[in-house]
Amino acid sequence: MKQNDANLMGRRDAMQAMAAGPLSAALATSTMQGVQRGMPTKRPNILLMHCHDLGQYLHCYGVKTVRTPSLDRLASEGVRFERSFCTAPQCSPSRASIFTGRYPHNNGVMGLCHADFAWDLHPDERHLGQILRDAGYATAGVGIIHETHVGPKRCGLQHFKGGAGAKQAADNAIGLLERFAGQADKPFYMQVGCIEPHRLGGKAPHASDHMGFLGRHIKPDATLGVDVPGFLRDTEGTRTELAELQGAVHYMDEQYGRLLEAVRDLGLDDSTLVIFTTDHGYAMPRAKCSLYDPGIAVALMLRLPSRQGWHGGIVHPQMVSNVDYVPTLLDLLGLPIPANVQGRSFASLLDGKAYEPRKEVFGEITYHDYYDPRRCIRTETHKLIVNFSSAPSFMDPSQSWRPRSDTVVPPNPALAYHPVVELYDLRSDPWEQKDLADDPAHTAVLKETLARLHRHLAETQDPILTEAVVSPMHRKAWAALKGGQA
Repeated sequence: MKQNDANLMGRRDAMQAMAAGPLSAALATSTMQGVQRGMPTKRPNILLMHCHDLGQYLHCYGVKTVRTPSLDRLASEGVRFERSFCTAPQCSPSRASIFTGRYPHNNGVMGLCHADFAWDLHPDERHLGQILRDAGYATAGVGIIHETHVGPKRCGLQHFKGGAGAKQAADNAIGLLERFAGQADKPFYMQVGCIEPHRLGGKAPHASDHMGFLGRHIKPDATLGVDVPGFLRDTEGTRTELAELQGAVHYMDEQYGRLLEAVRDLGLDDSTLVIFTTDHGYAMPRAKCSLYDPGIAVALMLRLPSRQGWHGGIVHPQMVSNVDYVPTLLDLLGLPIPANVQGRSFASLLDGKAYEPRKEVFGEITYHDYYDPRRCIRTETHKLIVNFSSAPSFMDPSQSWRPRSDTVVPPNPALAYHPVVELYDLRSDPWEQKDLADDPAHTAVLKETLARLHRHLAETQDPILTEAVVSPMHRKAWAALKGGQA
């Protein structure tokens, strides 16, 4: 087909779609603009892979004792974000931000979605799957759906295959890829989530009093040794757990490696944007469920060989947040970004165009195992955390009656509780061990970061500024009491 004919067809299809309604008109306008710029009218496929509890615990992020050749290869072929963060250091709230581009206190998911935790997206929240479905994508989900209480249909996913384990998720995703590869006339969006390296200790025969990272399919991996991070004490228990974690991460890497090979084998490489990320930090004390960097720093890498700047082993040092994913993808696709999306597109950064880097990222936790509301701001140089309860100094993510790993700070977690405010200088103290909130020399920085965090919470109308946040369980308990009076 000649270029002029393609332009005429693109304009005709756009004009016809404009008559179908506002959303169709917006999509049509973006299609027409793409035609006028000489861009291909077929949008890329999107494969978004995510896992539980990984943080940045990958070889390509500097953890030299963990074996992750598949994801290291993705990083070497694609783009890796060196300083990528999540909005919340726990599963459901972070995923809700990934798929809506909005903060947990705005999208409704301020705690876990499953069982009686029962948090969920507000009814009017638009999931990425819904947006792409309405834009003409075939949409699918595999494995973990943890951003809603009610399942994949709420997310606009037309096809769904369960199975939380990495092998089953990879198998099911490969099956769907083969199906989509035969439907080249329509782009697809597929999100694939697996549980590893979440703690699975209940499945291990030795786990009578603790929950480790081993299932019957995962073995500890200390092939390259064990590197203990600076916020943990170097003990036998810590090394044992880290070896288990390395085994779980290596297993996840192998399974996602199979999925990446399938993308190549099916000839989908050039036409598919592959994204890999995770929900939050790894499940060690003072990481997952905390607002320290080991809790909110996450892996993010992507690859789109057909677009300059979106591949080639590039590493970006700018701070990004997972609330930025949705606007970036919509920007790439030429789709309108909903007005309520709170993230910032970094598509222009990838394209090598003018880009204003983030000066800060924000994190939050309200409910996980229990009510422990905290908010933070991370700047280029400092971390400020505001604690709204006098709960223990960190929420233990080990899910164990007798934890095996110990923190350096606090030295005795059983007797340590939140201060109101914490301040850390990340330049001299990257593991956030020395709280400077009461240091007179840092009063100016304290006031400035407090003001910046307060401005963010006020602008986004965080309910924590006006009242304690009530959980779904609270409402169920209230209903039970009311029913008992009948």
